[in-house]
Amino acid sequence: MNASAPSPPVPPPLHAVRYHLAAPNAASSAAILREQVCTVLRVVGLIALLNDARLCTSEAVTNVHLHTSSQSIKVDVLVGTQQLTVRVHDDAVNEMPLLRTADLDRPSGRGLHLVESVSDGWGVSQLGGLLPTAKLVWFRFDLRRRGVVS
Repeated sequence: MNASAPSPPVPPPLHAVRYHLAAPNAASSAAILREQVCTVLRVVGLIALLNDARLCTSEAVTNVHLHTSSQSIKVDVLVGTQQLTVRVHDDAVNEMPLLRTADLDRPSGRGLHLVESVSDGWGVSQLGGLLPTAKLVWFRFDLRRRGVVS
């Protein structure tokens, strides 16, 4: 297994509009939060990103539910003029996500590989300075590269 080393928090895109979503850490939260992200994308006209954003959000939220003791899950959707960034927050700072080596005998463990292959960039960040209070998994989509904006 390879540990994902925390990277600096991804700065919000310039002139981004931020949508903040939240849910308890429950089995149903992946479905609820991914559909809320899709609602944001439909309303702002980024329909071309629906499937990729749905998959990445589902994987990141499911990881929080399955692998942390966090009480809640927060999702920020940052819609900028050149990129879309989604940040999935939790308060389990000592439970960092792992980018596992693929194992065909296991039914799980591929979520971050999917995020890596579908998004245009992703990372793991801790928030709160020297004594972190939260962590986030973020992923972004470059709107120009994907032909969503010219």
